[in-house]
Formats: sequence, structure tokens, C-alpha cells
Amino acid sequence: MKFQGALRDCGPCALRDKCLRKPDVTKTRQVSFFHGKAPGTTLSYSDRMKRAIDSERGRRLYGGRFATVEPVFANLRHNKGLDRFTVRGQKKVDTQWKLFCLVHNIEKLAHHGYGQ
Repeated sequence: MKFQGALRDCGPCALRDKCLRKPDVTKTRQVSFFHGKAPGTTLSYSDRMKRAIDSERGRRLYGGRFATVEPVFANLRHNKGLDRFTVRGQKKVDTQWKLFCLVHNIEKLAHHGYGQ
């Protein structure tokens, strides 16, 4: 619950200096009161997420999120022979890593996507 005093009441008030922290800057008094959770919101965010994941639709959607990244590294290292960086410096290594990933993704597109 929020309360904000009217400017016509706060302006001429004799207690303005005691009521406000910065009376020369602040126009009116604002107060907020917390009375607990609103009715109907008894579940926490964690409980709501658990309920969503445990539903039939949630299992279907969440199950699609799992993927193993290890085959990507195995493909790059073993099949392509890209098992070490040949440059020095973080920017150069980052660029080379992105090129490795580009090689992998182009191969995926060629075999499963645009190449057919």
C-alpha cells in the first residue's frame, strides 16, 4: 500500500523540516507499507518453476534443452585435428576458436541443412 501526500498539504506544513529528509528538494512525503504477500500468490518462484517443469508440457519443452557438447569438441579435436591453438594472445586465440566453431557449424549445415 502506498501513500503520497498532496502538494497543497505538504507545502505549507509546519512539520515539513522534520518529516522530510531533504525538504528543499522533496515536494511531498511518500510512504509505502508492506502487508505480506498478496492473496493468491502463495507459491514462490522456485515452486512455480518446479510445477511448470513437472507438467507434461514442461517435460517436453525442458527435455529439448538438454544437449551434449562433448561431440563438438571430439569432432574438432579428433576428426579435424584442431587440438591446439597456434597463436598467442587472448584476442587471437578467441578469433581462432571462433574459426574452429565456424568450421564445425558449416559442416553441420552442409550435412544436415542447406547442402541438401
